[in-house]
Amino acid sequence: MKEQCGALVKSKCGQTSYEKLMQLNNPKLLNFIAKYTELCNPDSVYVCNYSDEDKEYIQNKALENGEEQKLAIESQTIHFDGYNDQARDKANTKYLLPPGTDLGSSLNATDRDAGLKEVHEYLANMMEGKEMYVLFFCLGPTNSEFSIPCVQITDSSYVAHSEYILYRRGYEQFKKTGNSGQFFKFVHSAGKIENGVSKNVDKRRIYIDLEDQIVYSTNTQYAGNTVGLKKLALRLAINKASKEDWLAEHVMLAGIHGPNGRKSYFAGAFPSACGKTSTAMLQGETIIGDDIGYLRKINGKVNAVNVECGIFGIIRDVNPDDDPLIWETLNTPGEVIISNVLIDEQSKPHWLGDGRQLPQKGINYSGEWFKGKKDANGKEISFAHKNARYTVSLYALKNLDSKLDAPEGVELKGIIYGGRDSGIWPPVQEAFNWIHGVITIGASLESETTAATLGQEGMRQFNPMSNLDFVSIPLGIYINNYLKFISGIKNPPSIFAVNYFLKDKEGNYLTGMDVKRIWIKWMELRVNNDVDAIKTPTGYIPKYEDLKKLFKDVLNREYTHQDYLKQFTLRIPENIEKIERIIKIYKSKTTDAPDILFRILQEQKQRLEELKIKQGDYVEPEALNREIGGHNTNCF
Repeated sequence: MKEQCGALVKSKCGQTSYEKLMQLNNPKLLNFIAKYTELCNPDSVYVCNYSDEDKEYIQNKALENGEEQKLAIESQTIHFDGYNDQARDKANTKYLLPPGTDLGSSLNATDRDAGLKEVHEYLANMMEGKEMYVLFFCLGPTNSEFSIPCVQITDSSYVAHSEYILYRRGYEQFKKTGNSGQFFKFVHSAGKIENGVSKNVDKRRIYIDLEDQIVYSTNTQYAGNTVGLKKLALRLAINKASKEDWLAEHVMLAGIHGPNGRKSYFAGAFPSACGKTSTAMLQGETIIGDDIGYLRKINGKVNAVNVECGIFGIIRDVNPDDDPLIWETLNTPGEVIISNVLIDEQSKPHWLGDGRQLPQKGINYSGEWFKGKKDANGKEISFAHKNARYTVSLYALKNLDSKLDAPEGVELKGIIYGGRDSGIWPPVQEAFNWIHGVITIGASLESETTAATLGQEGMRQFNPMSNLDFVSIPLGIYINNYLKFISGIKNPPSIFAVNYFLKDKEGNYLTGMDVKRIWIKWMELRVNNDVDAIKTPTGYIPKYEDLKKLFKDVLNREYTHQDYLKQFTLRIPENIEKIERIIKIYKSKTTDAPDILFRILQEQKQRLEELKIKQGDYVEPEALNREIGGHNTNCF
């Protein structure tokens, strides 16, 4: 065992860290650590088994080496990424595939041998003069059939600290794996550091090796590229789930509270900056997770868990009115890392949309900042980045659901899909059944782009299940996995679409930020058969009377019939254009999309065209009710 770990590792670790590795009794794990210790050549190696001393060591290192600085509020810190290292780098995030492997044109891939050669050349001696941290985590609750043990190697104390907050400790989980090689592996180096940030971002690489279940990340600090267990691990999990008949999804999980103490659990998939975290954090509800979930069939039901135990959330527009729970957490003493915002002379953070008075100068991700400062290209630098983030433990939240760590997870009653859609979908609608929902809602999801990824904003992007960036199998197989997933499930979760960004012809938003509470309450009533609905060619929409009551009960606000008509009038031309666009996308992007996908979309188009002939381009809800009839679960 000691020989496999190697004399080099022992000398780099020191006795205490070396003994921690020996206690795991896993030669495959030790060989992996030895390989990258030798390649990266750190001055020292620190192994965490998640004692209190380990956590304190990592936190102190982040402050000592300048990756984090203390803020005015006790136990809170600020981290800055480089000016050109502020989002997920989609162009340089690639799958490493052996010859003959084809995952489809929608996936960014490169030759495995060439990719490994390149990234290993970058990693060679990259940690010289630094300390390597070796950390163990568990994706999903520990001691559960959902559990996936993970090992992270990094030279960034900020990355290590972030993962301490975001993930369950996995050292003891590794002890139970024995000599198993079934664990996810992550290797990261920030590379050469200049002024506290990664210098060589032109050599930023994020490579996913599905064959060996390893993620490599170099020359970057931004957590979306470096915190391996987040979206990078999701790519590994989707591939693993496809082989094992479960789902790994980009979803929030929340307990929605109904009448008489009832609680129904929902998952929700939204592209970044489209309302996923705010939906998970709705006032009066309880949160399980805001980002990634695993779904399995357990005892004839669909159960889900949160992969994480923390939040890496967009801080833009978090304010006391729209996000009171997160606002309170961010303004209360406790462990929080805030990134890429402005800090003033009193070490107080300022971010976009916080509602506070902005100082004229301070420190931000560009260094010394003052109003009107411009970058090398003459572009004015905002005081805070639009993709600035906060990292916080879920255990710090007052609205944490009691089932967060339940080994069996929670039974899902509904799945929600939503994106930035200014002109097509109504604020909420329900699919006719699982297949209809998967195809016409989940697989047809589009969203206008935001600052969370590099590139132009405001472009409509195809993003099935809000998971396209992370799908590590051919898209057609991914969709088919969804369709067949409910085999043997008597009552699968209902599928809903929400749209928080619907606008009128003048470009005005038709709903407020707090109104999403109404849509989620209506969904809770629907999955428990408490309210009826109006059938449309695209699904079921609420009745005015039910929404009017919810507005009064939940928000103590009147809901006018005029607002209802504006929000729920069926926009037939826009819906038909969307269907045609989605069909074209699947025909161009896939060769293996299931035939039923095209059939269901064509049938929906036909229903819309038939109604258009009778009622015109835009049809009000009451006219739909008269024309098509009331609630009917037998769509096909």
